[in-house]
Amino acid sequence: MTDAEIRAAFTAERPFPLDPFQSTALDALDAGRSVLVAAPTGSGKTLVAEYAIARAIAHGAKAFYTTPLKALSNQKYGDFVRAYGTERVGLLTGDNAINGDAPIVVMTTEVLRNMIYAGSPALDGLRYVVLDEVHYLQDPSRGAVWEEVIIHLPADIDIVALSATVSNAEEVAAWMQTVRGATETVIEERRPSISCTSTSSVIAARRRCICCRPSSTTTAICGPIPSPPASTAGTCPIAVNAGGASTSRGGPRWWNGSPRNGCSRPSRSCSPGRAATRRSNSVSPRGSA
Repeated sequence: MTDAEIRAAFTAERPFPLDPFQSTALDALDAGRSVLVAAPTGSGKTLVAEYAIARAIAHGAKAFYTTPLKALSNQKYGDFVRAYGTERVGLLTGDNAINGDAPIVVMTTEVLRNMIYAGSPALDGLRYVVLDEVHYLQDPSRGAVWEEVIIHLPADIDIVALSATVSNAEEVAAWMQTVRGATETVIEERRPSISCTSTSSVIAARRRCICCRPSSTTTAICGPIPSPPASTAGTCPIAVNAGGASTSRGGPRWWNGSPRNGCSRPSRSCSPGRAATRRSNSVSPRGSA
């Protein structure tokens, strides 16, 4: 497949049009550049990682998805297994070693750092590395791991760095460009929000659904996929976690599952005029001092 065909197929599979920041990040990957995406939680940063994975698979290569936490690695592993199938996805953490030779492998960042230093054959054929939560660069005890990965990863491997909280994305990307080559900075300031668009429907967001409540009630009307209850048209000022309980922290939490029952791309009108949460982590890689 050509790059244009890969892009067209990937876009066609999405049940919503891409946001401008997502298109810009995909353009960077198409151009052979690494990319740092700084965008609020729930805005769709992971789509950029999914595109890198799609490109790797289409070209017969591999992609690694790294996270700072075992629990997050386990979660991403489950997400990718549902999307790509068990035979194409692996997991490597301190507790699990599953299908490590798969074309898509989820791991903690320390595992990748150790692979690099050991010259592991698992790096053969690797095309993309996703560094989720890249603001861990600032962590006093673990930040060196992210620096070492960025510096020592072979030059022919592009990086997709993701963060919701790094405040100096341009500076970090400039440092990445110094040590790795062409790196694009993509920043999205808007906080995502959703609203009910019709009665008896669930609003979808990137394969995850959330149900709404009428603005005149105090009780959330939500339920697990695949049998969500009907919802009434109105605003959706709450967030819910995977168990259905409301939460006031961390932004929207989406339902795991495929869009169904009339799902459509959400509008951005849940909290009109609400400014995006300011990213608070200023990262200063030791290599840039």
